[in-house]
Amino acid sequence: MKYILLSLLVFSCANCKTAAFVPFIDGGKGVPKLYDGWFDNQLAKQAATAVAKAVSSGKKNIEVNFPPVPNLEEVRFGTSLNQKFGTIILAKDLKVKGGYKPGSDLSRNLVAYSNVYWAKKIASAVKGPMGNKQVAVLTNERVAFSDIQSLGDVSRTGTILSKKSRAEGRNNEAIICLNPGGEEQWQKIVSAHVSPGEPIVMLNNAYSTSYDVGNQKGFEEAYYLKRISKGWIYRAFPGPWQAYLEKPDGSVELLKTYKTKPALRDVSAEVREESFKRYAIFNDRF
Repeated sequence: MKYILLSLLVFSCANCKTAAFVPFIDGGKGVPKLYDGWFDNQLAKQAATAVAKAVSSGKKNIEVNFPPVPNLEEVRFGTSLNQKFGTIILAKDLKVKGGYKPGSDLSRNLVAYSNVYWAKKIASAVKGPMGNKQVAVLTNERVAFSDIQSLGDVSRTGTILSKKSRAEGRNNEAIICLNPGGEEQWQKIVSAHVSPGEPIVMLNNAYSTSYDVGNQKGFEEAYYLKRISKGWIYRAFPGPWQAYLEKPDGSVELLKTYKTKPALRDVSAEVREESFKRYAIFNDRF
């Protein structure tokens, strides 16, 4: 018996390094590892856990926002990291017909397909504690859903504010809206697509009309990861808002925790000033 226990302990310790790549069942705390977290399910687990907690607590209008692809700032250049994400994550997980190839619909619309992937990853979280809700994914982005053969818990797809998508709506259905556009139309989307008492997630909105952190329309920022000058701002429901410094080696360090949502200009200034204090002009992070 002692030998068996010792063997199990040795096996467990030998695999600690591997297990550390995907921290815990909820993805762990704080900013996901840059950019391994996009590949090893850490980011997906964090976002899904935060959304599930928000839905369970009674939140109905929810925002989730993070870079849908690693190294988003250079996605238009088709960097090797972007290509890797499209090839080994999106093409395989979504089972996209034809896969990821130069000039393919997937490669030309990488962000749009990435948002579908993340919607698939958080779909189970919006189904509620009983897991019995249908989940609709709506978008106006260039996605050929007919080429996607694996959508997991997503029960239907459609176009935002289209007559067809409105007509197909049903009771007991949660909505995930991809890149929904300016906040001024969010309530219109809710009125058009959401049944009374059901949740909606505005996922990875690329357009800010407030130029600030999160939204100004009362949607709960359940999971939020935004690059700022020399660092990141992060929040996972029900936790606090946090500012992280990104160091020259690509690692991050928690600098400050806020009791309430900070203004973008304030948190950006704090992180930028700390970066300059430590590294002067030698921190080449964005």
